[in-house]
Amino acid sequence: MTLFLVILAGGVLAAPAQAAAYRYWGYFQLTNGAWAFAPTGPAQTVPKDGSVEGWRFAVADENSTRTPRATPTFDSLCASTQVKAGTKRVGLVIDYGRTADATDGATPPALRATCVAVPEKATGSDVLVAAGTTLRLNKGLTCALDGWPATGCGEEVKPVPAAAASPDTTVTIPAPTPSAAANPAGPTSGTSTDDGSSGSSWPVLGGLAAVVLVGGLGFAAWRRGRGTSED
Repeated sequence: MTLFLVILAGGVLAAPAQAAAYRYWGYFQLTNGAWAFAPTGPAQTVPKDGSVEGWRFAVADENSTRTPRATPTFDSLCASTQVKAGTKRVGLVIDYGRTADATDGATPPALRATCVAVPEKATGSDVLVAAGTTLRLNKGLTCALDGWPATGCGEEVKPVPAAAASPDTTVTIPAPTPSAAANPAGPTSGTSTDDGSSGSSWPVLGGLAAVVLVGGLGFAAWRRGRGTSED
């Protein structure tokens, strides 16, 4: 992300003393062996064959980095997944976060890893659907994956509990469940919405200037979880 430096009276604009934190799903891609925030939303991202997508539910602010707690390789996820002409293989990691990240201290589902074979033009949201993931959306915001969390949608967390602010620990990735064939389903399959709008739209939220201004990649991940409009 390009950072804009704002010069005011010879100085650089400072970030707020206390950044707002939110409980949200972040969207990532595995790049050179490490998780990186997705530059675009899942509906506008077309992952390449051999790539790995990641999602993480967490409490974070613009100064936080909460990536999936397991970092697999493509081969470890997709070696046994069959692929045919016109399709591609994409690895997927869904990290539902920690008990400390939940609203009421509920126990989240175990981290899930899989590999899907999808059409070559499939998007990041298509990958989720092909993996059998159910989506709960509200005004484009990704509120829940597979019913987690059961309620809430990108709400502000204030103050942040000490447990939620504590460092992550690495999670051992379970054996992946491969998908043997491409799933032609579009991004609308397996989705539900809280506002009655179509699940096929993942519009981006405006007001990114403030995020870019302070270099808030963690908070930007929440924005990217909203996706971008499909034309």
